[in-house]
Amino acid sequence: MNTFLSYLSIAVLFTLVLLPALVGAARERRIDRRLREAERGHAGPPGTADAARPVTATRRPYAGSWART
Repeated sequence: MNTFLSYLSIAVLFTLVLLPALVGAARERRIDRRLREAERGHAGPPGTADAARPVTATRRPYAGSWART
């Protein structure tokens, strides 16, 4: 029984350490997928008037940042 509790505690600690990294990776993948869809112009449902327009917005750096680029 003592061995089982040891393995269980190691598994719980491993999960607690690994969980934030897995959540962050899933979030990054979702954001990347949305950015790719927006670049292709498939952000809205097909057949709408907005979907026929090309994407003309350009990315600008955030002006309030402390880092100078």
